[in-house]
Amino acid sequence: MSEVNEMASKRSKRSETKQDLSLSDLGQVLIAQYGCGPIRFSGTDDALYERHLLFDDIVAQNAAGPREQFEAAARSARDVLSQRWVRTESTYDHEDPKRIYYMSMEFLIGRSLTNNITNLLLDPFAKRIAVQQNVDWIGLIEEEPDAGLGNGGLGRLAACFLDSMATMQLPAMGYGLRYEYGIFKQTIQDGWQHEQPDNWLRRQDPWEVPRPNETVEVKLNCSFEMVGGQLRPVPGRPSALIGIPFDRPIIGYGGETINTLRLWAAAAPDYFDFQAFSRGDFVGALAGSLAAESLTRVLYPDDSTSMGEALRFVQEYFLVACSLADLVRRFRRGNADWNTFPDKVAIQLNDTHPTMAVPELMRILLDDAHLGWDQAWDLTQRALAYTNHTLLPEALEKWPLAWFEGMLPRHLEIILEINRRLLDAVRTRFTGDEGRVQRISLVEEGSERKIRMANLAIVGSHSTNGVAAIHSGLLRTMTVKDLAEMFPERFNNKTNGVTPRRWLLLANPALAGTITGAIGDGWVTDLGRLNKLKPLAEDSAFRAEVRKAKRAAKSRFAEWLKSTSGQVVDPDTIFDCQIKRIHEYKRQLLNALRIVVLYNRLRDKPGLEIAPRTFFFGGKAAPAYQLAKLIIKFINNLAGAVDGDPATRDRLKVVFLPEYCVSLAERLIPAADVSNQISTAGYEASGTSNMKFMMNGALTIGTRDGATIEMAEEAGEENFFLFGLTADQVASSRSWYNPHWHYDHEPETRAALDLISSDYFSRYEPGIFAPLWDALLTHGDHYMHLADLKSYLEADRRLTELYADGDAWARKAILNVAGSGKFSSDRTIAQYAVEIWNAKPCPVP
Repeated sequence: MSEVNEMASKRSKRSETKQDLSLSDLGQVLIAQYGCGPIRFSGTDDALYERHLLFDDIVAQNAAGPREQFEAAARSARDVLSQRWVRTESTYDHEDPKRIYYMSMEFLIGRSLTNNITNLLLDPFAKRIAVQQNVDWIGLIEEEPDAGLGNGGLGRLAACFLDSMATMQLPAMGYGLRYEYGIFKQTIQDGWQHEQPDNWLRRQDPWEVPRPNETVEVKLNCSFEMVGGQLRPVPGRPSALIGIPFDRPIIGYGGETINTLRLWAAAAPDYFDFQAFSRGDFVGALAGSLAAESLTRVLYPDDSTSMGEALRFVQEYFLVACSLADLVRRFRRGNADWNTFPDKVAIQLNDTHPTMAVPELMRILLDDAHLGWDQAWDLTQRALAYTNHTLLPEALEKWPLAWFEGMLPRHLEIILEINRRLLDAVRTRFTGDEGRVQRISLVEEGSERKIRMANLAIVGSHSTNGVAAIHSGLLRTMTVKDLAEMFPERFNNKTNGVTPRRWLLLANPALAGTITGAIGDGWVTDLGRLNKLKPLAEDSAFRAEVRKAKRAAKSRFAEWLKSTSGQVVDPDTIFDCQIKRIHEYKRQLLNALRIVVLYNRLRDKPGLEIAPRTFFFGGKAAPAYQLAKLIIKFINNLAGAVDGDPATRDRLKVVFLPEYCVSLAERLIPAADVSNQISTAGYEASGTSNMKFMMNGALTIGTRDGATIEMAEEAGEENFFLFGLTADQVASSRSWYNPHWHYDHEPETRAALDLISSDYFSRYEPGIFAPLWDALLTHGDHYMHLADLKSYLEADRRLTELYADGDAWARKAILNVAGSGKFSSDRTIAQYAVEIWNAKPCPVP
């Protein structure tokens, strides 16, 4: 890892040098670095910004609206980076290094303008130009939608990894799909989640570059038709799709390396039925194009129906087929010997979604390159690596064997041959253990035979990593125990991380400035330097500066919330946050039960001293996940009851933030005092929001789960509020756990549940929350909410007692920031590069 660390040190010194320059000198340095010539960014008629307004939008500068201003600013920034982007790719072509290809169904990149300007070190220019041009910079930024390319932690992690790879000058490329619509826009009506189309590409995206000359043909043993407005695969009728690549720049901090995120859009091969059109069947004439283009229309089609699942299946193959064809084409430009393929190509599969890369790469090597099986299998395994992101059995994908048979018959042949050889090896090594054979098999037998995609990913790659120490351990010892015993050398841990550029430098300028003022700005590319803050936890002046930065972030968030939604929150209250995808195991319901208990205490004793607190929730529920949607409804009804009660109105407030996204997180996380990481122990793989909160000085109340365990180790458990059962205790008590015991023996638990079941929170919708009672009591409380509620409340008591001492709270907040250095995605990527990919930096001159 020394070479990667050396590059980080040099990059940090160059960054510090640039920060010390005057604005005019910095302009000359950047012009020289980016090779964008004597043309100015703004300020003259011939400058980039002014020309884009005039020649792209055909609008006078004084008549330009916020959208035109955004597009002109974004295109100007892209102009600045363009020659560096070309030089990056030219350097890779010339040096022919081993390249990393990160394949993911999600890249939750958020907005690009402010992030790109920050990484290009153009921020001083942008702010000065905004003042000179009388441009509302904040309003301009708000014109850019969050890119609808991801949903949760999986996609956000992928985006952080791309940022780190570019910053660390690793020759890398991301591969994903260009969804026209994101998962959905979340609105709240009468407390219920409603899903609206997220047409984030309604206006042209100034960052993407279409590459029509680099299309890929994808052949399928099926075609598609539109039935009742829905896309349906028709097996046995061969067809082809065209993958059109759209490239987005991924800018490393300092702008020296600019890598590429390549997204594939589906299209039909010049399909137009002129005869149908002539007969007046205008829709039928375009049916082929509509069907093909619908493949990448939506991120994660509703997979509660078989048609939705089939579309997801084809989406995953389309991503794999396009990406492998593209990277093989790139490899063959400079390499004639297939044996060098794993020396030049490292393919990382981000979860099971791209697992069809295993049979597809085998098909290419067997059928196109005409290699023998053993050689093809060796090259495939050495090139591929797999990251597992879940311990939930239902999240480990299994696709019906019949779908392979109908749509990808050649791939099924390859999978079955892989399985035959695998099971022969298992029987040889574990003679007579047919139970093990069945568990390891790539084919799950039953009424409907299915292909186990996680098993296929593990067998077809040389590395399988988890994303936190506890997750990797449980993966080996529980989830895929038999495969780990068969291939122990393939399993390893790579604890997740997040990019400090977006999540601290950009999102929290007040705290970032305070840190830089104390220890310099080297932490931006070497987050481990934050450990220099530990002694400053005892410095009263520094504690005061940190408290001031937090108050500024809270005020900024409160002002933004009021201006955008009309909701008023008090920045002098504790900001207590839980922002995650809504799921039973993440236990937003446990958080809500805590609030009901606190509410009951105030109802029983109105004079009770309690720290005023605002509870923030944010997250989306899958459209077909009814209980998760009911939890959102309950949180909103609870908010109404608390806000409407004079006994609690100024002391407790509950806010559900709709349409949680990257941009909202960038505002809320810096403002948070408390981070709730309260999943049932043993269920959260890692988490990344936990790291962002820690990095921004929030204190964590949470269970010993995911990466929270390692965070507490770094900062000291005494600086966390840990509670609840451990993963071992959850597993060992599963057979005898009875939630009724807690209802019968814990008065506050009983009172909270009785209040809910009495329709106190649903007076005009009686019985609506009965499924919550059923989940917690009737059906056994699978995720053990009641087992942890009392311990949660005790940790909450300790938390509020500490908050009363602002200085003591600030001391722990500083120690959390100081301990967050391990959780940079730079550290994670350095480990991937050395321990999995064997890839080295390739500096761009």
